[in-house]
Amino acid sequence: MHPTETMSSDRRSILKGLAAAAVASLAAPAVAAESLPAQPTGPAAAIATDNAYWTAVKGLYAVTSDVVNLENGFWGIMAEPVRREFIRQTDMVNYQNSYYARQRAGADFEAVRVKVAEAVGAAPEEIALTRGATEALQLLISGYNRLKPGDSVLYADLDYDSMQYAMNALKARRGVDVVRFDVPEPASRQAVLDAYARALDANPKTRLLLLTHVSHRTGLVMPVAEIARMARAKGIDIILDAAHSWGQIDFRVGELDVDFVGFNLHKWIGAPVGVGFLYIRKDRLAAIDRDMGDEDFPETDIRSRVHTGTVNFATVLTVPAAVSLHQEIGAAAKQARLRYLRDYWVSRVRGFKDIEILTPDEPGLYGALTSFRLAGRTSKADNDATVAKLRDGHKILTVRRAGVAKGQCIRVTPALYTDESDLDRFVEALAVITGTKTG
Repeated sequence: MHPTETMSSDRRSILKGLAAAAVASLAAPAVAAESLPAQPTGPAAAIATDNAYWTAVKGLYAVTSDVVNLENGFWGIMAEPVRREFIRQTDMVNYQNSYYARQRAGADFEAVRVKVAEAVGAAPEEIALTRGATEALQLLISGYNRLKPGDSVLYADLDYDSMQYAMNALKARRGVDVVRFDVPEPASRQAVLDAYARALDANPKTRLLLLTHVSHRTGLVMPVAEIARMARAKGIDIILDAAHSWGQIDFRVGELDVDFVGFNLHKWIGAPVGVGFLYIRKDRLAAIDRDMGDEDFPETDIRSRVHTGTVNFATVLTVPAAVSLHQEIGAAAKQARLRYLRDYWVSRVRGFKDIEILTPDEPGLYGALTSFRLAGRTSKADNDATVAKLRDGHKILTVRRAGVAKGQCIRVTPALYTDESDLDRFVEALAVITGTKTG
């Protein structure tokens, strides 16, 4: 046989083998979440400290040992069952290509929408998938059509930067006045409610309020339903930023008493990066314009409010696996564990020299995220230096946050795979940095 014929034959054999392996992989059933022990029961404290359960949960995650990652607020690492499902779906989409996109994607995406709606407590016709909370909220803010020149819109210092920018843009887009106010520090439930009441009273022409459920800057959990009732009594609509809340805080969307909400699925639900959704209560759809005059869906369909274009099919198809794992672990159990981890380190450093904890201990006002600063160190350079000391000197990752009225700070965010030994290391590092004697 001629050498080139042998090489050609070898190539054909290799390609046939690869094709067979691909077909076998695509035919395999979806990877189910590893079997966890039964969800712990009892008081929140008992649930949060059930070591056998949380050790099993931690085993679902493969994470780097290079650092202790306490910057889990950026996006949520996929648990291994979810990551493997993402790879499987990526392989399937790549293998079937536009045949899949043309024949099956529409029905599959609708099934994802139904799954998410059921989990968050909405009707499917009240949600539309997006590439994240930022896209969802930008669409809600820019599309809100109940404003007229001379009206006011309102937001606070703890709201997310991109959402502040979108609110600022309403001045040119809708001819409104844009007003910003500061949330009190230190915060309490009553102080927050009073601050919003004062802001609404001082701006009687306000028609739209941006509100953040869990602040990405400090982790403060807002009393959303109370603020919503206060605003509604004055004829003011709220657009709620829930990017950080669902999956970290245990709630259903109806409990928030808000008509317009933007959600993430790639933070505390743990889906692949690049997916979220917007919620519009079914009788309020007309208050949000179609996106760029979308004509693919009828005006009565919420999906006409989003026109993303081609998305990562595999990302969307992996959402049910992430939601199912979230449900298997349990929203109440996740909330209890994350609050416990936060309390574990905060209770140990509150008496440290020069440590200022920005997030209150008051029940219901915090979840996993909490921020701190060193007394008098409020600049970008100050806080970058502390982040660098933690990262380079102690192999602990945190992140600086700007935009807080009283000065910049450092955000600390544990995750479900974090354990007490990780936080002990963090506490020891803060003791060294602040010169606090312990033990």
